[in-house]
Amino acid sequence: MIQFKALLSALHEHDVSFIIVGGVAATLHGSARVTYDLDIVYERSRENLERIVEALAPFEPYLRGAPPGLPFRFDAETLERGLNFTFTTTQGPIDLLGELSGVGSFTNVRAHSAPAQLFGAAYQFLDLETLIKSKKAAGRAKDLEAIAELEAIEEERRQDSP
Repeated sequence: MIQFKALLSALHEHDVSFIIVGGVAATLHGSARVTYDLDIVYERSRENLERIVEALAPFEPYLRGAPPGLPFRFDAETLERGLNFTFTTTQGPIDLLGELSGVGSFTNVRAHSAPAQLFGAAYQFLDLETLIKSKKAAGRAKDLEAIAELEAIEEERRQDSP
């Protein structure tokens, strides 16, 4: 089972620059869907990559789907050489996204984010319109299923606004 609080708190305590996207962002917008991982878009400076490693290393990140025993080093250099990573950790799955489908880099994602209070701390998460756009761009079956619900939430908000 994923421990959202542990993962988010570690990232927050290490001052990692990131935006919450994916299922957790959908839940923050009112989605009833259950999510089993934490998806974040992260800022790719060397300093931030080092903070990510410091924050997540205690949770023993390992490439999700990789065979056990495959040599893997979780460090800033590895993150710098890649872009999008899917990890299992002792606290549950986390996806580190250097870019988000249909939106782009951290800078673009941040421009479409909003604040939220979770577990006693402030975090940024992707706004609803951009979340829908990213799910359409990803085009995976699970994303396409979520779009109808997210669009219904968006329509309800439009009707409720003056």
